[in-house]
Parts: sequence; structure tokens; C-alpha cells
Amino acid sequence: MAILDMRILPDPILRKQAKKVAKVTPQIKKLVENMVDTMRDQHGVGLAANQVGSLQKVAVIETPDMEEPLVLINPEVLKTDGERQVEEGCLSVPGYRGLVNRSETVRVKAMGLDGKIYRLNADELLAQALEHEIDHLNGILYIDHLVSHESLYKITYEHDYEDEDHEHDEDDSEDSVESVTAEASASED
Repeated sequence: MAILDMRILPDPILRKQAKKVAKVTPQIKKLVENMVDTMRDQHGVGLAANQVGSLQKVAVIETPDMEEPLVLINPEVLKTDGERQVEEGCLSVPGYRGLVNRSETVRVKAMGLDGKIYRLNADELLAQALEHEIDHLNGILYIDHLVSHESLYKITYEHDYEDEDHEHDEDDSEDSVESVTAEASASED
């Protein structure tokens, strides 16, 4: 088991497009294994290779109802249908969440670890995760899909639940949100 280092915004690798994988090699299998370990360690639902410093078109997804992680090599969205607003976060943009537009259903083509191409129809959380991770492989972050700048907010963790005043200081939150969107804009250059 190897836990890989997470790349955090504004790391420029997050804005780079990953390269297609020609064939499944032992190195790709090891990368996938380490990515699954890292995703689980970070309590994520998905992870793209560039989030751990590799510019290969590889992603893994594991929703709570899955028995085994889904491995996606060279994934591409073939078709989308509908639109919905969902709340999203990202391991590479820690401490923030935002409201984004995602498809209701997606059809994706990818290669598995066995080297065979498969197609997958998905909805709900899996559709959202597929779009999110494939975006990563194309250098796109969820903050690029925000419904509005105001829909991005800082996550606050309450340690003392006896304190009834759970409000956060909006001025501090706004400064933090502005710095994240500024970092996102700067990393696009």
C-alpha cells in the first residue's frame, strides 16, 4: 500500500491535459493500486492521476455502494443527458465546496485493467463522479463549473457542539473564497 502525495491548487499539473495510455503495463497497474489506496485514505469518491502527479489518463472511482473500485483508463464521455445542480468538493481543493451543474445521466467509454474497452451508463453520484474525474484528466476543476462565485463556500468543522453559535464570520469566508477563485484563475495562465 502506498499513499501518494495529493497535488493541491494552484499546482500547475492540475490544469494540464493527461496523455492517453497506450497499453496496460505493470506500472499502470501499480499506479491504479496506489491511487485506490490514496483515494480511500483521503476519504474520496474518485481520484484522477494528475491529482497525484501523473499525467496519464487514469482515474479511479468508488462510491459508497460499490463493492470494487471502478478503474477508468482513457475515459471519455460519449453522451450526456439532462442537467442538475449538485454540491461538489475536491481533494485538490481542500476545505471548500460549491454548487455546480452536472448531467443527470452520462455514457462513458473507458479501458479497464484487463485492456478491454467497456461502456458504462451512469446517473446520480456515479455520473457526477465520472464527469468530475474526466474533467480532471482534461485539466478542468469543479470550480470552473460553479453556478456562481457565491456558491463556493469554505467548509467549517465544529469541534464543540455545545456552542449554539455555529455561524461563521462571512468576511473571513469571503476572503478565503476569493483566494481560491483567484488561485484558480492564476493557474489557468
